Amino acid sequence: MLDVVISEWSISIGNRFAVSFQRTLKIPDDGNTYPLPPGLGAFPVHRLEDCRARLPNEWKSKRGALIPMYQREALWLGFRGATWKPNAVKIAVGGINAISGKAYEPALRADEQDYIVVPTQPWLDGINTGETTVRQFVAMPLGQGYSIESALTGIEELGGIQITVFEPKPGLFPDQAPVETRRAPEKSAMAQVGMGLGAGGRMRQKIYTDPFGIDVWDEGNFGQIEIFIVNSLQYQVLTGCKPPPTPIDAATYTQHGLPWFDLYDEALEGVAASETLAGVKSVADVDQAMGRNTEGTASVNVEESQIRKLHPDKKV
Repeated sequence: MLDVVISEWSISIGNRFAVSFQRTLKIPDDGNTYPLPPGLGAFPVHRLEDCRARLPNEWKSKRGALIPMYQREALWLGFRGATWKPNAVKIAVGGINAISGKAYEPALRADEQDYIVVPTQPWLDGINTGETTVRQFVAMPLGQGYSIESALTGIEELGGIQITVFEPKPGLFPDQAPVETRRAPEKSAMAQVGMGLGAGGRMRQKIYTDPFGIDVWDEGNFGQIEIFIVNSLQYQVLTGCKPPPTPIDAATYTQHGLPWFDLYDEALEGVAASETLAGVKSVADVDQAMGRNTEGTASVNVEESQIRKLHPDKKV
């Protein structure tokens, strides 16, 4: 088993892989496809065991980490890895695989790739709904029918994010880093317990196919972590810390001429769309079905001059 280390702003699994949970703009859920929104700083991460005495009974036996999110706030996952020795990574939201839309299972699948390779995949902004698009991760309370878990299973009990990281088989990659290494590009710019992730607006992003092949990965050598999402009030009660302020909306950000992002990745092949995830109702769809005021659907015009192109192997 790989060691899991929870720090203040990220989680490391093994010697090379790390993930951070990046606060970002909630893009409009209006049927349009948007560029990648920026990072507005990482969410703080807390070890669950540090809050054990204040945890609800259903969480007292669990291990993992927690992060705070406001209702309808969005996030993306930022990955750090080593090009000289990559990792295979499975991401689930509420127990649903974010790439395939199937229930989480420990084995890697080659016929319908259900994992990503880091650092080939520098970040993940949402669930795989098209060969070049994802639907944004948006936090919503459990028990109200908004989560991806609810849409595909009819049950909302797990919530959060589940991450499993696999090492490559011995002897296929170097054991030591070369003198010069490259980092992934960075996006940057300035009721019921727990929350789940619903499907938000659509944006351009490829889930890249595995360039090495499934036989490279050692499925018996892995590490995993469960991340629980709590709202701002729950976070303050559990940790004694104030949550970060909610970010500005996409329209205000764009009006100030701040950057959005895209990748020069035409040469990289994308994983096929998940038909299961493509059919998941978005947060706005559920709002409309329940007769509630639809939030975040006003379109935003992003000028091409505001979109910064990044190379996947760019040094930063």
